[in-house]
Amino acid sequence: MIQKYVFGTPFPTDAVVMNMEPAKDSLPFFTVDEQGRFTYALAEDDIVYGLGEQIRGINKRGWQYVSWNYDNPNHHEDARSLYGAHNFILIRGAVTFGAFFDYAGKMTFDIGYTNRSQMTIQAAKNDLVVYIITGETEKDIVKQFRQIIGKSYIPPLWAFGYGQSRWGYKTEQDIRTVAEKYKAAGIPIDSIYLDIDYMERYKDFTVDTERFPNLKKFSEEMQAQGIHLVPIIDAGVKIEKDYDVYEEGVEKNYFCKNAEGGDFVGAVWPGRVHFPDFLQPEARAWFGKKYSVLTEQGIDGFWNDMNEPAIFYTEDRLADTCAEIEKLTSGNMGINEYFAFTGMVAGLNGNIGDYDKFYHNVDGKMVKHSEVHNLYGMNMTRSAFEALQKISPDKRTLFFSRSSYIGAHRYGGIWQGDNKSWWSHILQSMQQLPALNMAGFLFTGCDTGGFGCDTTEDLVLRWLQYSLFTPLFRNHAADGTREQELYQFENVQATGEMIRIRYSLIPYLYSEFLKAALHDEMMFKPLVFDFPKDDMAKQVEDQLLLGNELMIAPIYKQNAQGRYVYLPEEMMLVRMRSCEDYETEVLPKGHHYVAAALDELVFFIRNQKAIPFAKAAENTAELDMHALTMLGYPDCSYELYVDDGISSDMEKSLKVSML
Repeated sequence: MIQKYVFGTPFPTDAVVMNMEPAKDSLPFFTVDEQGRFTYALAEDDIVYGLGEQIRGINKRGWQYVSWNYDNPNHHEDARSLYGAHNFILIRGAVTFGAFFDYAGKMTFDIGYTNRSQMTIQAAKNDLVVYIITGETEKDIVKQFRQIIGKSYIPPLWAFGYGQSRWGYKTEQDIRTVAEKYKAAGIPIDSIYLDIDYMERYKDFTVDTERFPNLKKFSEEMQAQGIHLVPIIDAGVKIEKDYDVYEEGVEKNYFCKNAEGGDFVGAVWPGRVHFPDFLQPEARAWFGKKYSVLTEQGIDGFWNDMNEPAIFYTEDRLADTCAEIEKLTSGNMGINEYFAFTGMVAGLNGNIGDYDKFYHNVDGKMVKHSEVHNLYGMNMTRSAFEALQKISPDKRTLFFSRSSYIGAHRYGGIWQGDNKSWWSHILQSMQQLPALNMAGFLFTGCDTGGFGCDTTEDLVLRWLQYSLFTPLFRNHAADGTREQELYQFENVQATGEMIRIRYSLIPYLYSEFLKAALHDEMMFKPLVFDFPKDDMAKQVEDQLLLGNELMIAPIYKQNAQGRYVYLPEEMMLVRMRSCEDYETEVLPKGHHYVAAALDELVFFIRNQKAIPFAKAAENTAELDMHALTMLGYPDCSYELYVDDGISSDMEKSLKVSML
């Protein structure tokens, strides 16, 4: 059962698509004080799931989280905010229920941080809607919540192939070289990403014709090899005379305003920019149509970035900071002056005070951005999705975004942001998956190998062995870091085998994705969701159930030659070095140490289950989704979901068959 409770005058977020009348009784489970604080007493054994893209494990107890979409490249344990705001929690205890706090501004979730036995939730203003969901099981509660927020986005099949990306591919020839070297190494690939260097001076919907002389011809060249080009689109529009996006936005009042009514000025990659007012339907439609500039050149996938929106600085804050720095540096800088100096410089980027300085036009009323901040990235992705439905109505386009709010899952996927080449970030990514699925985000994954810092061959191999199971499977690295294309490493045979195994698993992964999307279910679940009476299962934080047949338990520690695994039931261990070279072993319920060489993928098939397994292919276009063998327990069937991989009409193209 779902009940809706309204406090104050909430801003309509469009997160919930189902019309519901407010409940007449008082809010259950929580007490609400005069300051608008929602308090819940936590029992010692209570588990708190949810909050989507956040740090610190699957169980969120013991920390304070802030829903405030933030360009934060430092995903440390002390982080409180990342790129998304996903205000859904699920409490498992003597009473199990879910709660969605639908609020577009800053919101704090103190889950046993100040007081271990108390959860306190508070919005910046007490104008919000709270949905309370009760049900028989955790999965039932999640399903009910997913039904009120709408169906999850489904990308084209090719988006499940392997993608190679790097901030630093500066020319057409750089991309061509990557494609050639993957082919020479015999490693399958479906996409190569274009980061900001493809643009003309970082201007959206432009192409630098010196670096990419004929993007349409080049796109056709790549597609002939089965490779899709996926360019980045940023939120900030460069302020430049005769630049059509800038000129049109100014003329039609499509940009966010400052307090005086002029167009707000921030700074990102191009320097001074305006931000499109994505809360205006007309501005969304205008910006979305601009994607056709690239679709007309053969592009059929995009990733939206910097859309929290990120602000490197504002001119007034920069001027004030420079003036203060001049004072500090005019004499002898002692310890206090030095820390003041470094703090001021660091405080320019994403300064929360800057988000109070600009406004949106919502039905003729000026709304301060900070009050609706978390909706910005969602509506940028919505802008593209809705426009492409008109530009290319018969086919699905790949979209994923960095910033998001619940509701954005209807328009695209998300990647988990600018992680680092750290072993701990394998685990961090995996622990985010169930909470993201709860919030509707199914097409998700992290930057394999790590975006920042220098990676290592063993880290890349172990990372591949985790992320080859995630729907979004992309290797991405920052400019200036060690090159981490898979052919760069000594054991290219092993990296290639991991990718070939991914392609053999696509029929299963794609089928389970479609089931989760069409039936409002989770693709990745904590063990206890399927084994609710198992006290050990509820403690496991580094294993996940994948669909209805698999369990994954990746290795995420340097130099580890195996790991301990808990099996909540009998399972079949699969030890796989290639699609043809593998062995299986049935293990009983309980604790096991499982050895795994660096070139071995290890995963588990659940008791009396089996999965479809395809012959590896160079890309998804060459993948035969029907010529399948079964991997797992003998004499087991599997319900396969498959479609044409591109059509937007799922009802016509979807086929369900028993294997």
